[in-house]
Amino acid sequence: MFDTTHAHITTWAIGLILFVVALALHKGGNEKGKKIVQMILRVFYLLILITGILLFSKHQSYNPALYGLKFLGGVIVIAMMEMILVRLSKGKGTGLFWGIFIIALIVTFILGIKLPLGWNWLS
Repeated sequence: MFDTTHAHITTWAIGLILFVVALALHKGGNEKGKKIVQMILRVFYLLILITGILLFSKHQSYNPALYGLKFLGGVIVIAMMEMILVRLSKGKGTGLFWGIFIIALIVTFILGIKLPLGWNWLS
C-alpha cells in the first residue's frame, strides 16, 4: 500500500495550507475560525504521522540514519507548527519557534527529495 509517498505528501501539503490559513485567521482577529482550523490541522498532524510511520517502517532499511533524521525533522516541524499557533493564541513570542520551524522544514524537505523514495533532483 505504501510503495509511494502520495498520501504522505498530500497530508503534508494540506497540513501546511491549514497552518497558513490558521495564521491568517489569527492575524485577521477571527479566533473562533482559527480554533476550528487548528483542530482540523491536529487531525492532519495525526494523518501525517501515521503515513510517515508506515513509510518509515517499510523503507527505512534503505538508509536508516537519513530516514531517522527525516522522521525526527518531520516531528520537529509538526511540533513547531503547533507551538507557533498556541503561543500566538496566548500572545507570547514565536521568533525562536519560527527559526526552528524553517530550518527543520528545509532539512526535512531536502532529505525527502534526496532519499530513494523522493525525486531525483539532487542525484
